[in-house]
Amino acid sequence: MPSMNRMMRANQKPEKTDMKSIKKILIYCKRYMPAIILAFVFAIGGSYTSIIGPEKISDLMNEIVKGIMTGIDMDSIQSICLLLLTIYVIGAFLHYGQQFITATVTQYTSKRLRRDIDIKINKLPLKFFDSTTKGDILSRITNDVDTISQTLSSSSANLISSLTLFIGVIYKMFKTNALLSWITLGTAFVGFIAMGLILGVSQKYFNRKQTDLGRMNGHIEEIFTNHNIVRAFGAKGKETKKFDEINDCLYDSNWKSQFLSGMMGPIMGFVGNLTYVLIFIVGVSLIIGGNGLMTLGTIIAFTIYSRQVSQPLSTFAQAMTQIQQASAASRRVFEILETPEMEDESEKALRDNSPVKGDVEFRHVKFGYNPDKTIIHDFSASLKAGQKVAIVGPTGAGKTTMVNLLMRFYEVDSGDILIDGVSTRKYRREDVHDMFDMILQDTWLFNGTIRENLMYNQTNATDSDLDRVCEAVGLKHFIETLPSGYDTLLNDALSLSEGQKQQFTIARAMISESPLLILDEATSSVDTRTELVIQEAMDKLTKGRTSFVIAHRLSTIKNADVILVMRDGDIVEQGNHKELLAKNGFYADLYNSQFAAT
Repeated sequence: MPSMNRMMRANQKPEKTDMKSIKKILIYCKRYMPAIILAFVFAIGGSYTSIIGPEKISDLMNEIVKGIMTGIDMDSIQSICLLLLTIYVIGAFLHYGQQFITATVTQYTSKRLRRDIDIKINKLPLKFFDSTTKGDILSRITNDVDTISQTLSSSSANLISSLTLFIGVIYKMFKTNALLSWITLGTAFVGFIAMGLILGVSQKYFNRKQTDLGRMNGHIEEIFTNHNIVRAFGAKGKETKKFDEINDCLYDSNWKSQFLSGMMGPIMGFVGNLTYVLIFIVGVSLIIGGNGLMTLGTIIAFTIYSRQVSQPLSTFAQAMTQIQQASAASRRVFEILETPEMEDESEKALRDNSPVKGDVEFRHVKFGYNPDKTIIHDFSASLKAGQKVAIVGPTGAGKTTMVNLLMRFYEVDSGDILIDGVSTRKYRREDVHDMFDMILQDTWLFNGTIRENLMYNQTNATDSDLDRVCEAVGLKHFIETLPSGYDTLLNDALSLSEGQKQQFTIARAMISESPLLILDEATSSVDTRTELVIQEAMDKLTKGRTSFVIAHRLSTIKNADVILVMRDGDIVEQGNHKELLAKNGFYADLYNSQFAAT
């Protein structure tokens, strides 16, 4: 195995069977307890019919043997056969009812798990997503929930019915013949010991399997969605090597978990066959001995009983394999469900419908993504409504961080941010988000029509509104050339350029016309001509709206009312373009470095 695999294994904590995770699943299912209890009753009833069946078969066999000697009593045989048929029909009905209830409860539980994870994700802070890959989150919602679902479906009621069958068969066996019962139990005990040893070793590999599967999905999501970048940088070999390393880890954990769990079936089969042999040897010996305590019907009944003993053992073996997988999967699912959420703001009053002017003030804001590393040290600024505010500075100065704090994606460590003189902490996050339109450098378009993309989460926009914003950003002519206009489906077949995608996201933000606007490198993906068209549209549409523009291309913010120059988390200069150039300070150095050649 490659050295990377050994390093990954060394960094993993020792795993063991996590019964706490199984307990959490059981608690999670408590609302379905009446249905589960009914399924258990059906399972017990179905198992009971399986227990009494061999006894009646023994009676039937003894009646036939006796009839060979003295004459067959057909009425007695018909009565026993009719009773057997009734028993097995009732058993089939009970087993059907058990499976129907179990399947229903399982799917409701899986549906609720997925819904609760979806709700939970919307309550988690952004730092959770900073430390967890998208692929791993998807793996937990799909693969791990499906694993739990399969275990609940195939193992829950089956374990109860198998336990009932096992106890009932043991009782019937001892009632029939103690010697053969001890022989059967002795071989079964050997099987239990083997199962225990295998389960003790295999659990850690099931845990690793689920973790490695999440890592694999995360890697695939990251690389395949950025495949053009990988090819452009010639990193195919590097990423293939990394994929192989993760794939080797997944192969190793999957192979070991499946091999070890797969050993339980053959072991149980060997135990069952050994039991058959011993029953026939001892049973026939007792018949030959002539003590009258053993009959052919008893041997046949015990053969069926021994199979019924090995059947629960095989079910236990299969169920424990599935429970191991469910334990690993539920641990990962409940890691999400138990992750600390953002502060509950349900007690905060909803913001009234009074118009937002757009005055924004930063008061001695201090923030760090980690407690031991402060990024924003002492940020203060007072901005008037309707101003176009540019935030500039070198990479890592804290520009995007300030926007994240303004939107309350993160909470400040100290200080405050106010809108119209009111702390944003007094508003619900949703109220703060509703005040802003936000255009990011990364574009996002979903599979839907152009109209649906532009009117995302908006209900009051008209076709004239769409025409206005599309004209403003230079999209109207392109849309008019499409056969279905605004009803054209946006997908890969349309082959939009990155610039066109950015134009669509800008038009989408313009539709909602919120009082505050954030542009984070919004024109970085468009060509110079398109940038001029968008910039002209921005100048018109940002009037009366407080706008925050983050830009590395300083030519785009010459007409900003206020430019905040940041370095190492602090404002080092503040003013408009002419004032800052006249100071001949840090901003002038940044500007001149970009246009030194012109």
